[in-house]
Amino acid sequence: MSAYTLPDLKPPDAVPTQTALLIANGDLRDTANAVCWAAQQELEADAAKAFATHGWSIRRAHGERETDAGPHGFINSQACGREVFATIHPDAPLVVAEAVWQYSHHLLPGLLRHRGPILILANWSGTWPGLVGALNLRGSLTKAGREYALLWGEDFADEGFLAKLKQWCETGRIEHDESHVKAVAVNDIPQAERELGEALAAELQNKHAIMGVFDEGCMGMFNAIIPDHLLHPTGVFKERLSQSALYYAMTQVPDAEAQAVRDWYDAQGIDFKTGSDEATELTDAQVFEQCKMYIAAARLADDFGCDLIGIQYQQGLKDLAPASDLVEGTLNCSVRPPVKRADGSVIREGEPITHFNEVDECAGLDGLITQRVWSAMGMQADNTLHDLRWGDPDASGTTNEYVWVFEISGSVPPTHFAEGWKGASSERQPPMYFRLGGGTVKGISKAGEIVWSRIYVEGDALHMDIGRGKAIDLPLEETQRRWDSTTPQWPIMHGVTYGVSRDQMMAKHQSNHIQVVYADDADTADRALAAKAAMALAMGIKVNRCGD
Repeated sequence: MSAYTLPDLKPPDAVPTQTALLIANGDLRDTANAVCWAAQQELEADAAKAFATHGWSIRRAHGERETDAGPHGFINSQACGREVFATIHPDAPLVVAEAVWQYSHHLLPGLLRHRGPILILANWSGTWPGLVGALNLRGSLTKAGREYALLWGEDFADEGFLAKLKQWCETGRIEHDESHVKAVAVNDIPQAERELGEALAAELQNKHAIMGVFDEGCMGMFNAIIPDHLLHPTGVFKERLSQSALYYAMTQVPDAEAQAVRDWYDAQGIDFKTGSDEATELTDAQVFEQCKMYIAAARLADDFGCDLIGIQYQQGLKDLAPASDLVEGTLNCSVRPPVKRADGSVIREGEPITHFNEVDECAGLDGLITQRVWSAMGMQADNTLHDLRWGDPDASGTTNEYVWVFEISGSVPPTHFAEGWKGASSERQPPMYFRLGGGTVKGISKAGEIVWSRIYVEGDALHMDIGRGKAIDLPLEETQRRWDSTTPQWPIMHGVTYGVSRDQMMAKHQSNHIQVVYADDADTADRALAAKAAMALAMGIKVNRCGD
């Protein structure tokens, strides 16, 4: 009889009762992890005190590591996550504590096999975007069908926070208020808007749309990938492209064409905040490369007949070229530099080329639906995703309403600014994220009625949460406070959601991203929301109306 060496499958030791293991997931880039480590340590200390009020203790499941960028205690790769979960008993209560942006795929294999209760615990800070990372991880776990609880707070000693934490300690679950959510049925939609939405969905069945994807899976966003078997019935199919193709196409753009784009920008009045230090400042050379990327992206979209495209934005391409922010915002804008085909005709003149930042395919599908509905209604279809970055009461006294900071470095069209391109500036992306720099499209979103939404995967089906809101004007001093509390290089929208409180939004929203588009007025926005919901339902997407 042969003798074989069998693997040791004995599970790690169980943890004592009323003990939770804590893990901290982070960025792939240790430059970011090292900068954020102090904020994470502060969160973990506050969490330990909060658990202690209920007689529980927290034990860290992994230690600090030394990196070239500095020490930190984050899981910084899927391989690292694999090693950490090999030491965790599968039934242990598990706390994923987040004070920073994180790559969900570092943890997913371990979390999906874990049997014990899982709590995603986030701070409430614009500077340290743990809540953004937590929302991405929550959307990823929802897509994967893994139960979890989510808890957030500005003050972990607050009575309301502690009451929610007690629920988890006692039951492994937390109940949140979702009374603002109502499923939409076809018969709920007025006839005219229902007919429009259904006709637009039928058009996709007759002539499908092509979603150009420049490499899937940006920054570990499992929730941002729509499986083909769910996407195809909607009438949308992917054209899988490579960032290497985009980079090569950039090298084929003549300098004269790139200079013409830069001249167009200058004529429109965008203010490029340039300097001479490539390592820390935006330079003219970086902008010049972004001009080439814009031309290359427009031509590739045209060559492949793509109705929309998504550039991965960070991983891979960031090591070859400046950031794609300026490119993305320009593509999403109906007022943009002309790009010509070989025959001299202009590619989609006067129209946006819908772009979804960070190849978030859910945002891309949402943007496509928006573009079709808004265009059919005769409205400007320029739309974008934002990070649901942070929120705070208005410190200026302008409004008593809760004001969200919607913010994203890429994809915002300058038509969202009151003065268009003249109201835009471009600043260098922070070096800890983009070694080769590149300019953003910075500006303040104008006041107006908006429709917001999010498409996501749950229960092996596509869903859309949709609601109404407005962007408001705040004094420049208050705007600057909010910029200084988040990322001042990025465009900002002061968002107010109708009938959805801060905690209700956090209780239900299934992504770090939120899609927004302007409407002409409140009545038109209501009708456009109805038509968009009708189109989504006819495409096989389950729709929830959120708020008033």
